[in-house]
Amino acid sequence: METRFEKKLLCIGAGYVGGPTMAMIAYKCPQYKITVIDINHKRIAEWNSDNLPIYEPGLDEIVKAARGRNLFFSTDVDKAIKESDIIFVSVNTPTKTFGVGAGMAADLQYWEKTARHILQCAESPKIIVEKSTLPVKTALAMERILTSNNNKIHFEVLSNPEFLAEGTAINDLENPDRVLIGSRQTESGIKARDELVEIYANWINKQRIITSDIWSSELSKIVSNAFLAQRISSINSISALCEKTDADINDVARAVGFDSRIGMKFLNASIGFGGSCFKKDILNLVYLCRYYGLNEVADYWDSVVKINDFQKERFVINMLTAMFNTLVNKKICLWGFAFKANTGDTRESPAIYIAKRLIEEKAELVITDPKALERARIDLQNIDANVKYVEDPYEAASGSYAIAIMTEWDLYKNLNYEKIYNSMIKPAFFFDGRNIVDHQRLFEIGFNVFPIGKPALTHF
Repeated sequence: METRFEKKLLCIGAGYVGGPTMAMIAYKCPQYKITVIDINHKRIAEWNSDNLPIYEPGLDEIVKAARGRNLFFSTDVDKAIKESDIIFVSVNTPTKTFGVGAGMAADLQYWEKTARHILQCAESPKIIVEKSTLPVKTALAMERILTSNNNKIHFEVLSNPEFLAEGTAINDLENPDRVLIGSRQTESGIKARDELVEIYANWINKQRIITSDIWSSELSKIVSNAFLAQRISSINSISALCEKTDADINDVARAVGFDSRIGMKFLNASIGFGGSCFKKDILNLVYLCRYYGLNEVADYWDSVVKINDFQKERFVINMLTAMFNTLVNKKICLWGFAFKANTGDTRESPAIYIAKRLIEEKAELVITDPKALERARIDLQNIDANVKYVEDPYEAASGSYAIAIMTEWDLYKNLNYEKIYNSMIKPAFFFDGRNIVDHQRLFEIGFNVFPIGKPALTHF
């Protein structure tokens, strides 16, 4: 049975990137055997069950179609490394919390352990593909580790950064803006790169597959995220000005976005960006710039993160000021905890910061979210004595002084707001951190409404 597969692909790391990416390759390419491994036994068991460890629209169908046919999830790392021709490395690279570069540089301990594990187990030549978001020149370190014992096995290292957006990852994998593959500009490097190009070309137009040198590929990933985050911080900085001048951020964003040189995307003012990439990648870029003595460049990108922090704190201050400068013992309901809609991921979610600040103000919190309640419990463990977790938004809002929208779930756009208003303590406050509900309608029902970047609608 094994011989019918043209190639054997392995992915080390079964997280938000590795799982969906390999599921899509398996789905599109039945001629390849795809194995995804992870040392986390619970996670692998979930990938092999009906309850996948991550929520992503469309992922269930793709996994179920390919699993057991040519897609396998396993914890047997050694065997999988020995058998594979191409190894995708998709391990966690969080920001360092210790030592040199703490708070900014990437923590490469898991990544280095993986490189050493590959070296230890490999018995034949391999193509190694970096999928994790890594600092520039990481491939060089990977090459040095893989050639460190001067054995006869040749490893070729490629950079193939992911550009997935959580919530739309399946569509991003099926119809990507581009696939980027960086390689050494040597004969063997280009040959390895072409092998990876051929895999993606099974379903992606070759014109969308960009090839480059390996360092440009690594840097492009970080810079793409930095540019997207910078747009969010730019519009968020203007939302503060709109609130002071009675301008409407939606009108401003629309007028600006119609400029074809700028465009409409990523101009939605909100409580700030979250997720596993933006903050981490910008801080990585800041660290890199400081390392090379480019302090002005570092300061510029650092300000993108600072505006994001400012936006979250501003939201809390607005709540406190509007609610008569005290939140003590007031029940406040947070709608949404995921960093954005259509994912259960809460990494760097603005809701975490806002929840912690409200707890400091001695508010009583009720948190509701269709997919992220379990993550919320973990994020707030040890400080959540006055926090309740309730799935039903009506039940969550009942008896509260205020509702604050944290995540732009469609669910929150079409609820029975008369019913919700009637169940709340008066005056009832509504803080829309995502500008997704009809503010005028809520005001007419009786709410005091505080959007982002627009004049408040109040009855006093």
